[in-house]
Amino acid sequence: MKKLAIQGGDPIRTKPFPTTKDSSGRCLGEEEITLLKEVINSGSLNRNNGNKVKQFEKEFSRKMNGEYVVACSSGTAALHTAVAAINVSPGDEIITSPITDMGTIIAILRQNAIPIFADTHPRSGNLDPESLETKITKRTKAVIPVHLFGQPCNMEPIIDIAKENNFYIIEDCAQAYLAEYEGKKVGTIGNIGCFSLQQSKQITTGDGGIIITKKKELADRSRLFTDKCYPRQSGDKGIPFLGLNYRMTELQGAVALGQLKKIENIVSRRRKTANLLSNMLKEIKGISPMQKAENTKSSYWAYSFMIDEDELGVKTEKFIKGLNAEGIPFRVGYRGGPIRGLERAPLILEWEVLKKKRT
Repeated sequence: MKKLAIQGGDPIRTKPFPTTKDSSGRCLGEEEITLLKEVINSGSLNRNNGNKVKQFEKEFSRKMNGEYVVACSSGTAALHTAVAAINVSPGDEIITSPITDMGTIIAILRQNAIPIFADTHPRSGNLDPESLETKITKRTKAVIPVHLFGQPCNMEPIIDIAKENNFYIIEDCAQAYLAEYEGKKVGTIGNIGCFSLQQSKQITTGDGGIIITKKKELADRSRLFTDKCYPRQSGDKGIPFLGLNYRMTELQGAVALGQLKKIENIVSRRRKTANLLSNMLKEIKGISPMQKAENTKSSYWAYSFMIDEDELGVKTEKFIKGLNAEGIPFRVGYRGGPIRGLERAPLILEWEVLKKKRT
């Protein structure tokens, strides 16, 4: 065996891996440029005067089995809109995962609701249905399961619990385009699904978001909320409730249309690469890919695994340095730690449990 790079040997990889921060890891090209030119030449950059965002909503609806679709300015805006759509009252509680982006929590807090953190499964990082059941109170309005890294949550028990206790399910699908649970695309399983088009996602418009739902009343309320509650369809001059300007621009809509045509190919390549990596890693003691729920298909926003230091025979910190020295991008944890800026005791506890399992 040749000397490892961390020991002074030559690295396995000298050419940088593709990155989502620039064109090396993004499927952007002539399709998007052509659509953007059409928008510029039209002079209509606002969605209410153009047709690209509306066209994107129709195309995404077809992709998602005919759900109502509302495009908006970001994934965070999509989640905030979903919480507004179910009409929470101040002090209502929404249960979610502590391992997520801050956007999930902003959506709850900005509607004066209270985030309640259930535990996550130590082998998947996704919401644990058993813990969810223990967090329910008379003020519970909804649950937001987060399909972490593109891997679907175990939705069947979550659905049963929500039906029994009469609260909404808002799926956070920011990382999970075309991921499936028991043959159903995530986002179509609960009451509302929310997607992100941020730079690092499977498809991107730089920033952007999508809300989908089976219920027309939730779609109507979502469309109002993202457009400052101007009732453009009815002609009514009144403002029915407080909304925000979360409109997607025609420029974003043009790029989104171009990206949507590529989504199957993008996800297919990610699955192929992840399966290859799983097969290569399965013979290595001390490395365990994150556990999947049964009958699921991940769309692999990221590839994650756990390390057992005793079995692997190396400390986590040294393992990271060794891989980085070989030219392989790798880090431990999600965003470096638990969500900050909130009451952190349950978050830190959960993070420490996961950290122990990982190491």
